[in-house]
Amino acid sequence: MILGVDVGPTNTDAVLLDGDRAVRAVKVPSVAGDAVGSLAAAVRALPAEQRGRATQLAVGLRVAARAVRERHGLARVGVLRVGGAAADAVRPLFGWPGALRDAVCAGTANVRGGGLAPRDTTPLDRDAVARFGASLAGRAEAFAVTAVFSPVDGGQEREAAEILRAETGPDTTVLLSSDVGTLDLLARENATVLDAALSVLVARVADELTATLPRLGLAPGAAVLVTRSDGTLMSLEYLRRQPGLSLGSGPACTIRGAGLLAGLPDAVVADIGERRARVGALTGGYPQEAGPGERIGGVPVSVRFPDLITVRADAHRELAEAADRMRPAAGLLPLILVGGGAGGVPADVLAGFDVVRPEHGGVAGAFGAAASPVGGQYDRIVRRGTGRRLDAVRDEVRDLARAGAVRAGADPRRVRTHAEPDLPVPYLPGAVLLRARAVGPPLPL
Repeated sequence: MILGVDVGPTNTDAVLLDGDRAVRAVKVPSVAGDAVGSLAAAVRALPAEQRGRATQLAVGLRVAARAVRERHGLARVGVLRVGGAAADAVRPLFGWPGALRDAVCAGTANVRGGGLAPRDTTPLDRDAVARFGASLAGRAEAFAVTAVFSPVDGGQEREAAEILRAETGPDTTVLLSSDVGTLDLLARENATVLDAALSVLVARVADELTATLPRLGLAPGAAVLVTRSDGTLMSLEYLRRQPGLSLGSGPACTIRGAGLLAGLPDAVVADIGERRARVGALTGGYPQEAGPGERIGGVPVSVRFPDLITVRADAHRELAEAADRMRPAAGLLPLILVGGGAGGVPADVLAGFDVVRPEHGGVAGAFGAAASPVGGQYDRIVRRGTGRRLDAVRDEVRDLARAGAVRAGADPRRVRTHAEPDLPVPYLPGAVLLRARAVGPPLPL
C-alpha cells in the first residue's frame, strides 16, 4: 500500500491506496505550527493493520510556503552575484518586499566573472569572493551564488562555493543557481536565495520526519517522499538541496489528485477550502504551469509553479468567473470540484459547466501525493553554431532530466523522459532553450 498525507493549515488529510484504489481516508485537525505532529496524528488515525502494509509515504509539506508568506523561520543568506559591471544594472534582491528582504539578507556582493563561452569568459575574482565570505562568517547561515550564464557553464559558481566554504567552514550551506536552471538572471537568483533562506527550516523538518518515521507503524524500510510544485515527488535529501521546489506543492498535488480521482487528464480544478478557493487547470494529467513572471511571496522566481486564480470560498460568482478564465479559448473542459467546501457550491452558479464532484474529493491533495511519480527536469541554453548536432544536445538534456529524477528517488529502470518544445532566447541571437522532464515510480523496497 501507498500512504499519502497532505498537511494543510486547518486539516491534515491522509489516504491509503492499494494500487490506484483508495481503501481508507481520514481528515484530522492540524496541529498549529507542527507539520510533523500533524502528519503523525493523521497517520495514526488510520487502522494499524492497514498502515503496517504501507511501503511508501508521500507527504505534502507546506512549511516552506508558510515561512515565506509569514517571514518566519528563514535563514540569513549571503547573496553573491558573479558578473561584475555587466550584471550591475539591477542590484540583488531588487523588487523583494522590504520585510522579506530584511528577514533574509545578511549581505550582498557582485564580483567580476561570468561569460557564455571559454573565449569570452571573465576570470572569477577569487579575492573578492574570499573577502565577502570572511565578512559574513558567523553571520550568514547560508549562501546563494548566481553567475551570469551559469545554465551554460556552472564552473565559476562551483569555484566560488569552494572559496566561501574555505572562509566560513566546510559545512556551510552554499546553493548554486545552476542547479535551479533557466537563463533569467534575476528570477534564477531569487529562486536560489529562497532555497538558501529555507534550507535551515526544511532541514529541521526533514530531520523531525526521519526521527518520527519509525513510530508511525509503517512497513519496515518504508520510503519517504515529499511533493513538489510540478505535481511530482522527490526524496527528503533532494528537498534539502532545493527546498523551493516544494513552494507550490500543495495546490499542484491537489490539482493532480482531482484529475486522478475524476479519471480526467484535462480539466479545470477548483479546490474549495474553508476561507479561499483556488482554481487551476490540468493538462495531460499535470498542473498547467504559470507563465513567466510568477511570484512567490512577492518575489519573481523561475520555479515551475501551478497557474492559479484565488478567490474567497464563499464568492461563488467569482469562482465561476475564475473557472471560465482557466478554460482554453477553444473547447470546453469539465470542472472538478474538490476540497472540504466543494459540497457547498450551488449547482446553479456553475450551470455552464460539466461539473464533477469525485468520491474522496475532500482529500484530493493526499490522493495526489500518494499517486504521483517521482520527477526530474533539466534546462539548457545552447548556441546552434557550436558545431554539435542539436539532436545530440537534446538527447543529453533528456538524459540529465532522467538523472535528476533518479537523484530525486525514481527507479532508474522505469523512468520515462519527455522533451518539451524548443524556445528561442530573444537576447542571445542563435541561442535556444532546451527543456526536458522525466518521471518514474520510486525505488521499490
